[in-house]
Amino acid sequence: MPENSTVPSQEAERAELDAVVEALAKSPRLSRLVRYLGEKYFQGEIDRLHEYNIATEVFDRSKTIFDAGEDAIARVEAHRLRKRLKEFYEKEGKDHPVQLTIPSGTYVPVFTLRAESVAAPPADGPPRINSFPPSQQRHDVQDRNGAQPFRLTRWPWLYTLLAVVFLFAASGIYWFSHSGALAKYSGNKTSPAQPPAASPSLSATTPMPIRIISGYSGKPQIDSAGAVWEADRYFHNGGTWTLPANFIARTSDPMLFEQWRTGDFFYDVPLPPGVYEVHLYFVTADRAGEVTSTFSVGINGDTVLQGFDVNSDALGENIADERVFRDVSPAKDGYLHLAFTSERGAPALNALEILPAIPHKQLPIRLVTQPTSFTDHDGQFWHPDNYFMNGRLSTKRQQIAGSADPDLFAGERYGHFTYAIPVDTRGRYTVILHFAEFYFGPHASGFGGTGSRIFRVICNGTTLLDNFDIFKEAGSLHALTKTFYHLKPTAQGKLNLTFEPVVNNATVSGIEVLDESQ
Repeated sequence: MPENSTVPSQEAERAELDAVVEALAKSPRLSRLVRYLGEKYFQGEIDRLHEYNIATEVFDRSKTIFDAGEDAIARVEAHRLRKRLKEFYEKEGKDHPVQLTIPSGTYVPVFTLRAESVAAPPADGPPRINSFPPSQQRHDVQDRNGAQPFRLTRWPWLYTLLAVVFLFAASGIYWFSHSGALAKYSGNKTSPAQPPAASPSLSATTPMPIRIISGYSGKPQIDSAGAVWEADRYFHNGGTWTLPANFIARTSDPMLFEQWRTGDFFYDVPLPPGVYEVHLYFVTADRAGEVTSTFSVGINGDTVLQGFDVNSDALGENIADERVFRDVSPAKDGYLHLAFTSERGAPALNALEILPAIPHKQLPIRLVTQPTSFTDHDGQFWHPDNYFMNGRLSTKRQQIAGSADPDLFAGERYGHFTYAIPVDTRGRYTVILHFAEFYFGPHASGFGGTGSRIFRVICNGTTLLDNFDIFKEAGSLHALTKTFYHLKPTAQGKLNLTFEPVVNNATVSGIEVLDESQ
């Protein structure tokens, strides 16, 4: 391990995991659980660390009947594990240089160096544009020949000289920052530099995924899929604003859109090397006739959104908007730099999400038209219904044939409705739609049959299904899947799906979006 490193090596992390597993050998459940969590972490499969998989793969719950609402086995054992780890590091593990924790609200393990094993981090936070690189900063260490470094205590008279130089420098900085001649950040002007709200230290074990509610300072929030969102951090500059109580369309998680960070502001997020997917969440409230307000967004110095108007992008006020950027990596300094700068109006951001990703390919999107998440027989996670507008949700459970995952069809969105699914603008996408006829036919209500329900599905102006009749193709209470390839997103990064009735209501039970990039 490098001297003064703040990051445990993977070998050290694995050794600590083995030590913990051995220490918990007398508690087989906890030993199995921590081993499972650790192996998924090392395999890069932290997205699989959720309640269903833990219950079924660690504690042998049935994959077909497990209900997290009734069976809290994963939560209970995770609570016991956190308590046992705390006791372990207070006693027999107190001298271990690397320590393992499972933060509350997540099942992702975090490895950190014990405070006594780490040199104090710099007080000035992450490096900024125009900062001196580490090679030009003095370090109070011996050289290779053992010679002592230059020390001010050997030449006390230098204190006076340095004090004078410091006063001149401080005066120059004050004049420079108040004259408007500020340095450029990502090609755009910034407000005068201020100390960061927090000084995060770079760590290869930064808890992932990163989910932040901008402008929020309260306790962590849990969304409809069970993901934990933290209070605002890693930001520089800007102010906060809270949304008056209002309805927000196209989201199943309105709590993400109740606060803003606004003004010219920046985020410097410490990330381990790798490829990530960045999701930015926006909404505009009723602006009472305000003219178009545009701003720019930069990632690591590259402008990714220019002349961006949330109201136009979302097609209205009080409508949730999400933009996705794949193939994002930290800069050379180990930080992801995000810049939000004014054009014809002040920038505003509601939430920020950073996910470990697949190079050159957006992560799959799977939506189930139910209020709770679902994990299929392949272990794939389906997010609760989201991105919709209009229509109604029905969750009457009925026995569906023709599918390895009948619970996928435990609900439907029906009526005349749309989805605006956010994707990276550079990709081409496969869309898979899952249907079942729940109402018409002898095996359902007993009424109607062929021709009782007819509708069309349109994506970004292209008709995918016309005069579509589920009963005619599959009968009632039987799964039916339709797949469409090479779909191009709009300039706003959306796959806009319209479900338009012809006879009676349109319906859908599940939607998958898969990036076709290689």
